[in-house]
Amino acid sequence: MKWQVAACLALGVAITTGQSAPPAVIVNKDEAKWVHEANDPPGAESVFLREDSATGGIELLVTYPGGHVFAPHWHDSNERIVVTEGALTIGGKVIGPGGYAFLPAKEVQRMSCTSKTKCVFYLSWDGSPKSHPAK
Repeated sequence: MKWQVAACLALGVAITTGQSAPPAVIVNKDEAKWVHEANDPPGAESVFLREDSATGGIELLVTYPGGHVFAPHWHDSNERIVVTEGALTIGGKVIGPGGYAFLPAKEVQRMSCTSKTKCVFYLSWDGSPKSHPAK
């Protein structure tokens, strides 16, 4: 109920200030345009979903090959992960399909795709997703 009230209030603010609501984003994993960026490891791809122009936050779908180990790092903003395929290990805890992780800003992340098959997951940051190597 609280989220419904908040949504109505947000919509009311958008209408009264003349702002339009952002467009809907609807993406099916199998129909998405997956892109391999130059700095991605072999077998990794992503789908850019949306950016919040007010905060700089972004949302992505990503896939990494089984066994991929991410270098320890941290981000400037909070991060959310929802695993849709494979097994992702974060800080020693395994997260499978349907699993969720909230990773606070500036906290060092130690992650790996511990499944034999690829890991596919949704990523979201509250603000700038800028990554920094952990010392």
